[in-house]
Amino acid sequence: MNLEKWYQKGIGPDEYIESMQQHKENLLYVYDHFSLPENEPFFDKIAKENLRVIVLTEDWCGDAMMNVPILFHLAERSEMDIRLLARDQNLELMDQYLTNGKARSIPIFIFIDGKGQEVAKWGPRAPEVQQFIDESMANLPEKDAADYQEKRQEMFTFVTKSFRDNTDFWQQTCQSILSTLKQAI
Repeated sequence: MNLEKWYQKGIGPDEYIESMQQHKENLLYVYDHFSLPENEPFFDKIAKENLRVIVLTEDWCGDAMMNVPILFHLAERSEMDIRLLARDQNLELMDQYLTNGKARSIPIFIFIDGKGQEVAKWGPRAPEVQQFIDESMANLPEKDAADYQEKRQEMFTFVTKSFRDNTDFWQQTCQSILSTLKQAI
């Protein structure tokens, strides 16, 4: 599938950040406090590939709040252009990248070459972060419990704070994205 039309349809990082209604401050916090690994020669190899990235995201998504600014740093260091698309307005593309064949989980990073062909896909989260989410979800009461919605909201607040403040998650996410790219190029 050629993804060039989707890439062209997307908006750049600055426009995306300007348009954000939710999690803007948290995304900028992660961006301002995250540092890429030093002296990673693989960044130069990525740059030579002339990759571009299509990002399926939404500003309300906590995973995107953490993962997208990490990608911004990787893209800047590796000279990759990024275009972001709102998932809910681009379901035709999103439905090609379902998680476990059924969930419209985001963000999804689609790395493409100069001809618009997919080179790699990453998302929605690093394995270690997935384990954290699984454990957090396992502690919720049953869905029909009287306090389910309250406990679910408390969990989302805790997860969002963890995504914002847990620098181990940031590094694990970075390494997961790099690992995906290393397998592809």
